[in-house]
Amino acid sequence: MSTIAIFGSYVLARKDGAQDVLRDHWVLVEGKRIAAVTRDRPSADRVHDEPGRFILPGLLNLHNHCFSEAVARSHTEDGNGRRNNQSIVYTVLLPLTKRGADLLSAEERLAIARLGILQLLKGGATTVMEPFRNSIPEMFDAAEEMGIRFYGAPYLFSTSDAKAGPDGVVRYAGDDGAADMATWEALYQRWNGRGDGRIGLAMSPHATDTCGPDLLKACAARARELGVPVTTHLAQSRAEVETIGKRYGGRTPAEYLDWLGLLAPDLLAAHCIASTDDDLKLMASRGATVLNCPRVFARAGVTAAFSRFAGQGVRTVVGTDGYNMDLLGELNAASIISKTSSQRADVANSPELIESITATAACVIRRPDLGTVAPGATADLTVVDLTHPHLQPLYDPRRALVALANRANIDKTIVDGIVLIDEGRYVNGDEAAITSAGAAAIRKIWDLPEAQAAFSG
Repeated sequence: MSTIAIFGSYVLARKDGAQDVLRDHWVLVEGKRIAAVTRDRPSADRVHDEPGRFILPGLLNLHNHCFSEAVARSHTEDGNGRRNNQSIVYTVLLPLTKRGADLLSAEERLAIARLGILQLLKGGATTVMEPFRNSIPEMFDAAEEMGIRFYGAPYLFSTSDAKAGPDGVVRYAGDDGAADMATWEALYQRWNGRGDGRIGLAMSPHATDTCGPDLLKACAARARELGVPVTTHLAQSRAEVETIGKRYGGRTPAEYLDWLGLLAPDLLAAHCIASTDDDLKLMASRGATVLNCPRVFARAGVTAAFSRFAGQGVRTVVGTDGYNMDLLGELNAASIISKTSSQRADVANSPELIESITATAACVIRRPDLGTVAPGATADLTVVDLTHPHLQPLYDPRRALVALANRANIDKTIVDGIVLIDEGRYVNGDEAAITSAGAAAIRKIWDLPEAQAAFSG
């Protein structure tokens, strides 16, 4: 059994159920487990003894889209592609990912998946929950190959062909629910438990406005039978709220899910920006989780404040939504957006935000072995280099991590005791080749006439 010893000037441990920052401790990894957290230097096959390292539990990113946001990247900023300043979900993301998945070869789709996983690992994430179109199964291949802990969430739609017309109205076609459930089942049989247990699935009905009652109830029933999480998009736009209200007797999206029995502790609901305070109180009472991705909405001039959700008592975790897979940078955005929108400096504080992507996130997916640095825990670790000039002088490492650090400070990303990122570089492949191949595949989508029309809208 291989052993690794890592010295931390700071180690984020736990004491009496709360965070406890240890000074000048070693973390000893034996195989897939943390064997010890000790002041004494242990003997090990590999020793990492660099100054100024902050050893964290492996960071969990529970909402990300490697493929669709790669299609949008550097096209949709500054209001580009937004008809009447509306959401780009139905003008860019859904139509172009559907077209791209059909257009590209399996190897090209795999190249995009590899690029996304590379970005996640270099951003410090050891675990990701990744919703994607079920016509991009190569996401699983890339995750298994590159070593990340992966909760694949292939979409299920009642209608997979949702497009916004020139008038901005979203129109739906087809009935894909039964076919998508069959595809999900096949992917579950093939992939669940692969990668020596690193690969799993989540049930992922796409959104309240693209999934009807029968499909949503079937998704929840099957997920609970298998013991897997349920994740969906909820109240991510005003248009979605209006659509659900018209269809289902004035219900809000949260009330719609509650009516169907989905609003429960196993539900991970992305965004929720158009939820009312009463919706959030309802979610809190049911034990559901909000997946807060502040930067992707800030891009559109929309506030998605962590503090608003947490302030209503809703369990809230931070994810990147694929837009910018810098999890530390996302915490910084969650902090700043919360403080400015509430005009309070004390909300969304550093320990609370770090907890959201460590212990809280691990609790959400029912993995008590993750999200902690303690003997017996799974050896998923994120190591941050705090010696950079922009992090010095340093008094409180947690405040520095949230206020000043970013993905450039990620030193190591370790999953199951295997070092995947070392000194900021991916150790098992050629970063330049992965980047070039993934970017080339995305450019084929950008060259499509419908893509150029969407981006100019």
